[in-house]
Amino acid sequence: MPRHTITSPHAGRRTALARRSGLWSALLLCAACAAGDDTEAGPTGPVADDAPRSVALGAWQPGPAECSTAIHDRYSTVGPDGKRYPTWHPPVDPLSGCSFGHEHGRDPRGSALYRDVGDLPFGYANEQLDAANLGLRRHEDHVGHKIEWENDIRLGSSGGAGAVIDLRCDVLTKLHEGTHSKDAFTNNLHELSYHIRCSDRTEMHVTVLTAIGRPGEFERTCGGTVRVGPATPVNSPAGNGRRKIPEWSCLEPRVLVGAGAKSDFGALHESWETHVEVRTAEGNRTIASFDPYFQVFRPSRYFDARVADGVARPVALCTAHAHEERQARGHECEAVAQAMAGLAPSGGAFALLPFDDPRSPFNGVRRQVDINGNRLRNADGPTVWYTDPFGRNARPTPFPGSIRQRLASLNNDYGVGLGGPTIGGSRNYGGPGVRAPN
Repeated sequence: MPRHTITSPHAGRRTALARRSGLWSALLLCAACAAGDDTEAGPTGPVADDAPRSVALGAWQPGPAECSTAIHDRYSTVGPDGKRYPTWHPPVDPLSGCSFGHEHGRDPRGSALYRDVGDLPFGYANEQLDAANLGLRRHEDHVGHKIEWENDIRLGSSGGAGAVIDLRCDVLTKLHEGTHSKDAFTNNLHELSYHIRCSDRTEMHVTVLTAIGRPGEFERTCGGTVRVGPATPVNSPAGNGRRKIPEWSCLEPRVLVGAGAKSDFGALHESWETHVEVRTAEGNRTIASFDPYFQVFRPSRYFDARVADGVARPVALCTAHAHEERQARGHECEAVAQAMAGLAPSGGAFALLPFDDPRSPFNGVRRQVDINGNRLRNADGPTVWYTDPFGRNARPTPFPGSIRQRLASLNNDYGVGLGGPTIGGSRNYGGPGVRAPN
């Protein structure tokens, strides 16, 4: 695999020297400490090249007092197509100290798979959809790309005759999880990168636009389908899995409570349940499949058909019913009240905290991934396949708009990690300035 390079605006000759001397990580950590950032420091290093820009590289624009686009865009990598893409960066630039206002999850450089996989090019599958000439165009915002990984996780699977097979796996994955806007109400195509390597030789490296459920609709977290409107593109294919999004009828009985009770903001929970298949050109054989579920807690939106575009803000629940018997109560609303105390008018009421204020507790910085089934039927196949952006039409040679997928040459019929472990649930990816949209 070709190595990718993350660039930074802070170029200097010390870059090569620090790398050669083994001081590179220490320099970054010290820079992060100086900037007041307690997350893993972001990489820096000068790269001068004339790689063409992808559509994704220009998707983000800063808010007031945030890092410039020039600083942000230098956290980039060159994808397999030779174009430059945005990639992971810390919430705070470690040398300038400015905030990007959003985060992308866990620094992938700590993954045991990073040496082989490299930096993940955000938006690569979306770009290949343009090149595939399938009559579809789908580009996603920048802030929704979220990385999670874990090394040496234990997956117990059932083998023959009821035996239990003890496996150890490294997992690195990224899904575009848009939890702040109306996009996921209707759009079911979301970029997914999935990398797993296990002690039984199971190995998959797959990037696709995965179709999560049907376009134009989503499922309520408490059950039932909400049909919203046409997706973009309107001819998006339907897929397996489902996008479970909180809706007002699900939230109202659990969030609006009487005196002495606390709201159950656990109801504000999204579940992006995927089922991905890599299929041959004939369409009659699945050579790989996997089912990670991506969970998001306290996102900055829920669906309410009474609101324009259906986008309602949880932070408003802490003030909208403040003078009613049943209202939102508890730690989240106390945090909102404390944030707005300086602006509170007489009488003890407080103004509405903007949904994109960094002090809002509804920002989607807590997430987890369920590592579920992983299946291979590739014993007689090559280790490299090329598919269209949806994982279909797999063949051994590239074609326009194809994506290179790597799969171990083996059959794994029993699956790996049925009801497998959860990763990332104990981490909080918030940081200075992180806010919705995130």
